[in-house]
Amino acid sequence: MDEQDKLLKHMIIEHKLVIADVKLVADFQRYILYWRKRFTEQPITDFCSVIRINSTAPLEEQDNYFLLCDVLPEDRLLREELQKQRLKEILEQQQQERNDNNFHGICMFCNEEFLGNRSVLLNHMAREHAFNIGLPDNIVNCNEFLCTLQKKLDNLQCLYCEKTFRDKNTLKDHMRKKQHRRINPKNREYDQFYVINYLELGKSWEEVQLEDDRELLDHQEDDWSDWEERPDSAVCLFCEKQAETIEKLCVHMEDAHEFDLLKIKSELGLNFYQQVKLVNFIRRQIHQCRCYGCHVKFKSKAELRTHMEEAKHTSLLPERKTWDQPEYYFPTYENDTLLCTLSDSESDLTAQEQNGNITIISEDTSKLHALKQSSILNQLLLQEGLKN
Repeated sequence: MDEQDKLLKHMIIEHKLVIADVKLVADFQRYILYWRKRFTEQPITDFCSVIRINSTAPLEEQDNYFLLCDVLPEDRLLREELQKQRLKEILEQQQQERNDNNFHGICMFCNEEFLGNRSVLLNHMAREHAFNIGLPDNIVNCNEFLCTLQKKLDNLQCLYCEKTFRDKNTLKDHMRKKQHRRINPKNREYDQFYVINYLELGKSWEEVQLEDDRELLDHQEDDWSDWEERPDSAVCLFCEKQAETIEKLCVHMEDAHEFDLLKIKSELGLNFYQQVKLVNFIRRQIHQCRCYGCHVKFKSKAELRTHMEEAKHTSLLPERKTWDQPEYYFPTYENDTLLCTLSDSESDLTAQEQNGNITIISEDTSKLHALKQSSILNQLLLQEGLKN
């Protein structure tokens, strides 16, 4: 980019040549080489608009500048052809990265190492650290992108507000408390890593998205009969496997991990909220790399998973009082789709009765005065008054 600026400056000063909308040229080097050849074949005035400056001054003080822009059909076609070629190269690069299973990367937040496909690392950072840079299939030149982000963190710079901090702990606390675990959408440096920015000549992802939204509004219809909702995928409790329905996910967990969620629900008579607490409990234990069957902590989830499957600890749940606690009403991961797919049918009410849960019945307030006289609150208030 520095060399490009020097070249543009040289052409303006030495040759009075100005190239319009340079940022819209997909391949600057090929563009320059093309016009370098054409200028040797025909006079520059056959291609460029002539702009005379100081036209009211004496003739010796006047000067002519040459503007090369896409008003010229040949220039427009060249720019479009370079854009198509660039898009083809980008899509080929993206396809190669999508199919590459030799990717090697380290998480920027916990230093966990990942091998295989790039999506494993990107999904890990999204699920474990709430850091989402977009779907893997929308990203190109992923290694360069991750290196750019890592360099900013190494320089103690927040990825969102781009402020610099004195040490890593301060930066980490800032990004967590301010919810800045995301990239700055206004930073044009990141545009090169998203395929959408190569789709149309001279249009950024914001402009493309705005056009799509306008098109939807223009063609909006009242008939929603053909609407098909695309279900969100639920993630396995023990690995990265995803499924669109809880039935498919339960089959996977039973076959791969010998964990039968539906059977546990039936045998323990769990209502909807108890299922939520159980799922959140297991999620937290797995996140902390701790086996809930023997309470041993491991260095990685892979080691934990191997241990639990070999020792048959996936189905070895602790006592109910361990996980049936209010703290597990809160999900371990944001937007955990599995929680939304749990059953909340009327049969849960029967299960709750079988569990012996206490049913709360309102007091008879027909004799309100007598109730006030005999209420236990009187004794509590009296004791509190004596203490004071």
